[in-house]
Amino acid sequence: MLNLTERILSLAADLTPRLIEMRRTLHRHPEVSGEEYWTTQQLKLWLTEAGIAVLDLPLATGLVAEIRGAQPGPVVALRADIDALPVAEETGLQYASEVPGKMHACGHDFHMATMLGAALVLKAMEGELTGTVRVLFQAAEETASGAAALIRAGALEGVTAVLGAHNKPDLASGHVGIKVGPLMAAVDTIAIHVEGKGGHGAIPDLTVDPVVAGSAIVMALQTAVSRNTSPLEPAVVSICTFQAGSGAHNVIPPSATLLGTVRTFNPAVRARMPELLERIVTEVAAGYGARATLRLMPGGTPAVMNDAGMADLMRQAAEAVGMPVSEAVPTMGGEDFAEYQQVVPGCFVWLGTGCPESWHHPRFVVDESVISKGAALFAQAAVLALK
Repeated sequence: MLNLTERILSLAADLTPRLIEMRRTLHRHPEVSGEEYWTTQQLKLWLTEAGIAVLDLPLATGLVAEIRGAQPGPVVALRADIDALPVAEETGLQYASEVPGKMHACGHDFHMATMLGAALVLKAMEGELTGTVRVLFQAAEETASGAAALIRAGALEGVTAVLGAHNKPDLASGHVGIKVGPLMAAVDTIAIHVEGKGGHGAIPDLTVDPVVAGSAIVMALQTAVSRNTSPLEPAVVSICTFQAGSGAHNVIPPSATLLGTVRTFNPAVRARMPELLERIVTEVAAGYGARATLRLMPGGTPAVMNDAGMADLMRQAAEAVGMPVSEAVPTMGGEDFAEYQQVVPGCFVWLGTGCPESWHHPRFVVDESVISKGAALFAQAAVLALK
């Protein structure tokens, strides 16, 4: 008789062709953040066909499903994001996106197929489970708004732990990257408005040039990290948009607008950034005779902070199903999975897919053989978490 892990591996392996086809179906029909209506209905169809309950929650897109064990017990959550990107696909694949200008260029179709696989495996074993596995198919990860919406809808009520993953193109296929503590950065967005005095480009002495002042601000903001933050604390300040003028070559505009991103790991560093950045922005602008204001945009996500106990559980699960484990390399990219970790202990891991192109590239692909391995990993992790 097969033991529990052997059954999980056998069930996941048998599902491989089906999970690949599910992933390809999802890949053909990408929907960007907040528009995942077809995706939500397709996921609901597959789940209900398998006899898996879908909760009635007030969600426009995305859904929450449950596999309920024979005996009452803890509630463990598994999470997959479901939105695509406004990227025109260039892979040339037979199952490439059929929606112009939109693509699953971050692998969320891979994530969905992986967690569908875990759900199907666990459904086949529900008579042996003590407790409930709740699968969160989350919309709007790319806009960092979907996790908060699920939490408001009650998706974490009663949950004791949350587990999730992201594909990692530069990690060997089938390998799992696990790390205790910070894995992905907190994300904040800043908007800077520089007010000067417009005029003729040939008579700059009669103007207060917001382009020059704004350019000085861009350069000075680099000191927020290089000279005002400990070199032992990772942080990034990047100005990514600079808008000024109407296109005329000889008109100094009256104002300029800059948008940027701030990335940090340490909550204390994150907390002091707004005051530090505002001081740099306003005082540099004043030095050029201009006025500037800095606004921190709402909706910033905290850092992904992996709980030590949950990270150890994921390591045990990976070893049990025969997936090689390595120390995950952190990234300054952000993930709203962090919102769940503000409520319950959780762990977010990398699933290696060995792709030459990185996230958001028009030729991004994944190794589909990893889907069933990931399904086995999360089914095993859920069983361990329920214990």
